[in-house]
Parts: sequence; structure tokens; C-alpha cells
Amino acid sequence: MEPRLSLITLGVADLARATRFYEECLGLPRLATPPSVTFFELGKTWLALWPRECLAADAGLPAEGSGFRGFSLAHNVRSPAEVDALLARVAAYGAQVVKPGQPTDWGGYAGYFTDPDGFLWEVAHNPDFPHV
Repeated sequence: MEPRLSLITLGVADLARATRFYEECLGLPRLATPPSVTFFELGKTWLALWPRECLAADAGLPAEGSGFRGFSLAHNVRSPAEVDALLARVAAYGAQVVKPGQPTDWGGYAGYFTDPDGFLWEVAHNPDFPHV
């Protein structure tokens, strides 16, 4: 397998609400897509939003489940102030800040939020991370 992540698909409860959050709040560039799914291009990786029931059915799994999903998505920014600003912005759009921005034990600054469907995002300033 080539070392590449092509697509991240999140199973969402309300496609219109999730699309608004990712497009309007986070400012992700939305691609033209059919009404049953939303795609955002993130460089060479795409983010897809698809109704949870459809994603579960496609995988042959039950759609029920909640709580910590065992992974997080991460967005790195250029400064601690940008961490705090993004956490404030997502909270204004209905996300829950689960850990406010704070210094980390690895020399950075980070916080966490969950989007309206409960997906966990880390917002971090890592002075040693090359891709911001």
C-alpha cells in the first residue's frame, strides 16, 4: 500500500447541519456533489460527510454507537492565539469545546472540540510541525 490517506468519511446525523458547520464555520472548500453526500477537498485528501445510516449500511455494520470513537482529527495552526480563536469560533457554531487551549507537555499549545455529531478534533500549535 502506498503511504497515503485519500478520503476521511464521517457518518453524520444531519447532513445539512454538518455541511454548514464544515463549510461556514471551518471554511473548508466544498466540492460540487450530489445531495446525498458532501465532499471537501483538503489538498490531496478529501473529507466526506455522509448520513450515518448510509455509511453504516455501506460497511455492513449497525449505525448505533456513541461515546469516544477511539480517534481524533487534528488541525495545526501557527500560534496559540489561533488555537483559542478557532475554539471560540467552533463553539459559536454549536461545537462543544471539551478541552480549552492550554500548554502541552510536548512544548506546544492545544485544545479539543467535538463537532455537532461528536467527532473529536484537536486544534494545536506545534512549533516543530512542518505543515501549517
